[in-house]
Amino acid sequence: MTKQDGPADPAQLTVFAENDAQTEAAQQLAQHLNAQTARGRPGAGFSGLALVLDAGGLWLAGDGQALRGDFTRLLPRIAPANLNRELLVKAAKIKGLGDAPTAVDATAGLGEDAFLLAAAGFAVRLYECDPVIAALLRDALRRAAGVPELAAAAARMELFEEDSLAALPRLGFRPDLVLLDPMFPARQKSGLVKKKFQLLQRLERPCADEDALLAAALAARPRRVAVKRPLKGPCLAGRQPDFSLRGSGIRYDCILPPQGGAD
Repeated sequence: MTKQDGPADPAQLTVFAENDAQTEAAQQLAQHLNAQTARGRPGAGFSGLALVLDAGGLWLAGDGQALRGDFTRLLPRIAPANLNRELLVKAAKIKGLGDAPTAVDATAGLGEDAFLLAAAGFAVRLYECDPVIAALLRDALRRAAGVPELAAAAARMELFEEDSLAALPRLGFRPDLVLLDPMFPARQKSGLVKKKFQLLQRLERPCADEDALLAAALAARPRRVAVKRPLKGPCLAGRQPDFSLRGSGIRYDCILPPQGGAD
């Protein structure tokens, strides 16, 4: 997410430590988020948003739902027989890629698309400016590093808790790919949005300035910009892609920027 998307007012945010072992980490996280702390778990009468630290890591609770960043559920998708069939991996196939391709996920969220790119061999820089979502993603990366089947991909991912609109034009290198997956108003009611991800929609707003987001991506001078869209959704900022790849519910609009100029 970028600052121009939000973050939306999360109302009252509380960081819960389930027991003494999580107290110090919960206090540090609460200080970073300017939130209050509590012990245990949110009860039935709790009406705000809660980040809960327990033995399994960090999770977000609210509206009777719970959400934890979890890359282990991607294990079937990153199996060698399946990975190259992923629509995003197909969209990222660029002629002449070297041994160390680079990608920037400018709207990282919980990082699952970025993880697919990392599993495909890309070094991925992730940008997420909402501090709550960034905390969930950071914890998911930490846990993935301890899973042998996920560790190599996780090691190729670097998270930045900052605004990609400002960061993209000053990357300092020319990425092979920039990935954009911004929210936009029509997507709010889409059946593609699983119920638990509605929690994230309490933290971020639809993309407020599509032109600025696309301009920032192009300012990074990538070899390709891939924009994730609902299958029948409009093109980002009205920009017609050079080509699109379509799946059952989503598509990737691929833009090929001019490659002139010095690195």
